[in-house]
Amino acid sequence: MTPDLQLAIETAEEAGRLTLGYFSRKSIEVFRKRDASPVTEADRSAENLIRDAIHRRFPLDGLFGEEFDERPSSNRRRWIIDPIDGTKAFIHGVPLYGILIALEEEDEIRLGVVHFPALRELYYAERGCGAFLDGSPITVSSVAEKADSTVLYTEKEYLLDPPSSHPVDLLRHEAALVRGWGDCYGHMLVASGRAEVAVDKIMSPWDCAALIPVVLEAGGCCFDYRGRTTISGEGLVSTNRVLGEKLLRAIETMDSRS
Repeated sequence: MTPDLQLAIETAEEAGRLTLGYFSRKSIEVFRKRDASPVTEADRSAENLIRDAIHRRFPLDGLFGEEFDERPSSNRRRWIIDPIDGTKAFIHGVPLYGILIALEEEDEIRLGVVHFPALRELYYAERGCGAFLDGSPITVSSVAEKADSTVLYTEKEYLLDPPSSHPVDLLRHEAALVRGWGDCYGHMLVASGRAEVAVDKIMSPWDCAALIPVVLEAGGCCFDYRGRTTISGEGLVSTNRVLGEKLLRAIETMDSRS
């Protein structure tokens, strides 16, 4: 384990302990950001904790998080932070929220840590080194047919949007099981082989930067609605390898016809 990954894991766990102090309360004050999305003192305190820990160790590294302004990088290294992914779940006492920390070097994501404090689960991966859950290796499933797959989604629009011919949207009619276990939790279920596809139609860089290396190192695929592996795309789809390759071919065919 590299010093970078060790720092990310230790910091995620420390931030997790902080958030649990708020999570255990019967009520928590909720504020509204400019885009009307919710934020709590737990989000802000956790991001401050993560930023401070990284800056003390790597003062030249950039910091890019959901709740505060970006600190530019002086060395082409940038940490991407989501202090609480699944704030709405957190507010309602649902234990599926996660703490996300990723490191980007030379414009490529090198490592990702996804910590679920209330579940006591820690996923992590570093490029070329495999993916792990609580220290044990994980892999995506080998399910090869859409009709046998479990598909997870975050936004209700995935089910309610008008009919679509996009291959990812068609899964809602083709899969064996469709469930709303969303946010980062759904993508980690794919990485650990407990689901085949996780779909988020709306994503920001801090929502997906830590997820992508874990899914890829577990043997899966991550791409947006245009088939690109990027943290700045049109949503994010995580899949096992077999179904991912099928979906990517279908997206490519769709694009060639349009």
